[in-house]
Amino acid sequence: MNDKQDVAADSTAARVALWRALHVEADPLPHVLEDKIGLKLLSPGEGWRSRGDMDPQFTRPFRASIVARARFIEDLVAEQAARGVGQYVILGAGLDTFAQRRPEIASRLRVFEVDQPGPQAWKRQRLIELGFGVPDWLRFVPVDFEASGSWRDGLVTAGFDGSKPAIVVSTGVSMYLTRDANAATLREVAALAPGSTLAMTFLLPLALADPEVRPGLEMAERGARASGTPFLSFFVPAGILALAREAGFKEARHVSAADLTGRYFMGRTDGLRPPSNAEELLVANT
Repeated sequence: MNDKQDVAADSTAARVALWRALHVEADPLPHVLEDKIGLKLLSPGEGWRSRGDMDPQFTRPFRASIVARARFIEDLVAEQAARGVGQYVILGAGLDTFAQRRPEIASRLRVFEVDQPGPQAWKRQRLIELGFGVPDWLRFVPVDFEASGSWRDGLVTAGFDGSKPAIVVSTGVSMYLTRDANAATLREVAALAPGSTLAMTFLLPLALADPEVRPGLEMAERGARASGTPFLSFFVPAGILALAREAGFKEARHVSAADLTGRYFMGRTDGLRPPSNAEELLVANT
């Protein structure tokens, strides 16, 4: 990785960005998502494809899951924007590249990227260096989650209008939070203006995962524990739906891997699909 990587995206965010690029490079058309901008931000050098966590065969189901959730969320954002929602909040934004890839939608919104201060400052600098820039409608909201920073306060400071609805997205985050912290986030989003939508990924108990991906998930869990950021929360669909309703959402639904397969992978002859009972989605409305 380039030297700046030390203060850049954490290893998880970098891996997600590289898997998105690997989908474009290793999987045949049609691509579920076209995204190599994260690769440009990281500038990892030619050797990145030889990394153990980039093996095209081993990572197939994981990158399918990553691009499926990203495509679903982008379709949801486009749908919400079309009905007049003008605010989009990305919690734990990492190397999300929606603003750079979909400016025809993003420029009609006020996009708030919420993330840790160090990685966010690095990303901002890289966007400038690469010529993407930071338009006025893209707002960076630095929040030190480890110091219990308030993302709601940060949003308001950055120009968020609490009287208007928003779409709030959180992917790849819930497993690192306690159940109580997840419940608190759900309550905060449920308290937003009527017409707001939350899309959040959650990880099912590892014992329920498809056999083909369970070893990889167990390896990721061990790695997360060893690095000091253990997986803390797992949910079954009924449990996360109940938690969302307890938080105050009017409606909540589970978007399964089978749902994503039906939307984005039908007719493929390469067998690419997101694995069942691994990371799936909660969508909830205020």
